[in-house]
Amino acid sequence: MPIIADLPQQSSDFLRSIESFLSAAVDWIWGPWLLILLLGTHLFLTIRLRFIQRYLFKAIRLSFARKREGSGDISHFGALMTALAATVGTGNIVGVATAVSLGGPGAVFWMWLTGVFGIATKYAEGVLAVKYRITTPDGQMAGGPMYVLERGLKQRWLGILFAFFTAVAAFGIGNMVQANSISEMLAEPMHLPVLLGSAEVSIPKWATGVVMTVLTGVVILGGIRSIARVCGLLVPIMAVCYVAGCLGILITRYHAVPEALVLIVRSAFTPHAALGGAVGVGILQTMRYGVARGLFSNESGLGSAPIVAAAAQTKNPVRQALVSSTGTFWDTVVICLLTGLVIVTSGHWQQGVEGPALTKTAFHALGRIGPLILSVGLLTFVFSTILGWSYYGEKACEYLLGSRAVLPYRIFWVIAVMIGSVVKLQAVWNFADIANGLMAVPNLIALLFLSGVVIAETRKYLWEDRLDEHAEAVAPAGVPVTTVPSAENDGTR
Repeated sequence: MPIIADLPQQSSDFLRSIESFLSAAVDWIWGPWLLILLLGTHLFLTIRLRFIQRYLFKAIRLSFARKREGSGDISHFGALMTALAATVGTGNIVGVATAVSLGGPGAVFWMWLTGVFGIATKYAEGVLAVKYRITTPDGQMAGGPMYVLERGLKQRWLGILFAFFTAVAAFGIGNMVQANSISEMLAEPMHLPVLLGSAEVSIPKWATGVVMTVLTGVVILGGIRSIARVCGLLVPIMAVCYVAGCLGILITRYHAVPEALVLIVRSAFTPHAALGGAVGVGILQTMRYGVARGLFSNESGLGSAPIVAAAAQTKNPVRQALVSSTGTFWDTVVICLLTGLVIVTSGHWQQGVEGPALTKTAFHALGRIGPLILSVGLLTFVFSTILGWSYYGEKACEYLLGSRAVLPYRIFWVIAVMIGSVVKLQAVWNFADIANGLMAVPNLIALLFLSGVVIAETRKYLWEDRLDEHAEAVAPAGVPVTTVPSAENDGTR
């Protein structure tokens, strides 16, 4: 009898041990070595590509083209909006606040710098994704790091690893974590403006889960074209509203903006006190939190965005790569910077306010409408992330198990939205974070070893001013690709 009585306690201890192990693994995976590898790749590709960021305005012009211009499933604009849907999310709101509360205002500078250099990595990912994509038997495009690793590096086992990590990470960071953040936010009492004053409203988690599950199912069961259509409508609206809210706050505090910019730059290179002087923050700690949150926000180097870039209708790899690179610009260089300025100018980061509460407090500068803008922005950001990541996970599953696995994956995805809305499992969150970090490793291997291919394609279409030329037809599944260009003809010698 005592043995039976001890079983619940033993089970509880076992679960705590698993959660402790996974938490330690998350800290190690997302530790300095991965941040150095990602940031190092950003710098390496920026140098090799002769500061590709200088073509940003050309890339922005290309991104707004909606007409069909080559083989593919969706337009440049649709691919960009779907990628932005997956990247613009809690990292832009909660992530920035966390970076400032833990690393001080200087973290905003390092986050911004990560976005500037990350443009080169996002560009390189786009080039390789389009160059090595295939046409599936049902006539759709399939691409991403798994195909780059198999067809470019001839290392299928690395492609399998990447696809596995992506399929697993998608259910956590792109699904249940997002659904849970929405349900928890709406479950808290909110004061909403009405005709005769304000009303306190809270929505049960199960109700949020039902609505989110139905909406997600309606969109993703229609495939990438349906996802791109919804994201093409949702992302611009939500981004403009959120940016307008940030600019509105900064306009009311215009006198504090120059001082905040100076503080952000100065704090990035000098030790200082944060949280009202209670905690000392060194330069390395400031860099760590800024770089980590920047990478988490824009996903440059993780290998997720190239999956949807491969579906774009484009004349050649470079055109879509330029469009893809603008995603990092909008996500981190613009939206994260504005969020950081709003938080720093508020001064609440010095008063012990941390995390999501820091952003929420800062938006009170707009009165009752401020928290509403923030809540609606977070709501739409998170829902669009669920849509974008559904496609990433689906294509990874298709690579591993074939096209027959796509429909079951979509069904499980919709079910997971409901589960994530009502249940928070820390072990699932941590396991997803581990898989998300491990996605980067095989992707970075491909980027570094195939950087010569990226240079060769960039010279052919961009540096020689042939952006309007069509590349060779996309190979069907199972057809081998040509040999990877060597260093002798990739322009590095």
